[in-house]
Amino acid sequence: MSALTDDTLPVTPRAMRDEMIVFAVMAVLLAAVPFSGIYPFFVMQALCFALLACAFNLLIGYGGLLSFGHAMFLGTAGYCTAHALKVWALPPELGIIVGTAAAALLGLVTGFISIKRQGIYFSMITLALSQLLYFLYLQAPFTHGEDGIQGIPQGHLLGVFDLSKPTVLYYVVLVGFLAGFLLIYRTINSPFGEVLKSIRENEPRAISLGYKTDQYKMLAYILSGTLAGFAGSLKVFVAQNASLTDVHWSMSGEIVLMTLVGGLGTIFGPVVGAFVIIAMQQYLAGFGQWVTVIQGVIFVACVLLFRRGLVGELAHLLRRSL
Repeated sequence: MSALTDDTLPVTPRAMRDEMIVFAVMAVLLAAVPFSGIYPFFVMQALCFALLACAFNLLIGYGGLLSFGHAMFLGTAGYCTAHALKVWALPPELGIIVGTAAAALLGLVTGFISIKRQGIYFSMITLALSQLLYFLYLQAPFTHGEDGIQGIPQGHLLGVFDLSKPTVLYYVVLVGFLAGFLLIYRTINSPFGEVLKSIRENEPRAISLGYKTDQYKMLAYILSGTLAGFAGSLKVFVAQNASLTDVHWSMSGEIVLMTLVGGLGTIFGPVVGAFVIIAMQQYLAGFGQWVTVIQGVIFVACVLLFRRGLVGELAHLLRRSL
């Protein structure tokens, strides 16, 4: 994993300052979207998937754990939030809490089953658990099977912000994305994050230093699943539906693709990767099933030409030039 990232290098104050500058620029550009003529729905959808990819990157890029089942957190939170809003008539803030809490609980249960496994065994267990949930949701009455939960009311957040207004909804999603991104950034640059990186690089050595690595990996897994669930809850307000698509194994594949295209183990890579993949799906929809083929070609090209991903290669070039 270390061959694809530069996180073995010490994080200097200058590097952190540069990252915060980039974050500020990103926040300003995203805040200006409603005034730029860009289709807000596309950006809102991309922001939800960007947060999802960042949560996944926290697990694999910094913890070295490849999950093939992250779609189960996205879909579970989406179903729970949608059910809470439409059937229980809860306000939006409580609906988000219900969905995110459900994802956290799912992370606790599935992490207890899978976290002690390593490598491909961990990946296959997460995939199996995700598929198990897919078939459960297919049969469960509250999900309405293949029809999903449609016509979800958006309501008023905190009784004030009318989410049926596209501009208001956009800024709510943007604030949610930025908050989740900052939480991930703080986690990565904390003592907890440094231990995670050491586990990724050499777990036996981390154990010899006295760290209980399974506990660290478990916490990272739960946090990653919780943030993925938060992204799924936000996505419900954007799409106004919850369906089996979000729980399917192909969604987990898309999450992996977004992270690798943008840059594994880079803080901004998953954001760029999510926007690239969502943009392809949006603007190449006229090609039908060929979109999948085009995505495959781009993925192969990135693996062959940009082994660190788009952001990873750019950061590597900047380090060499300085």
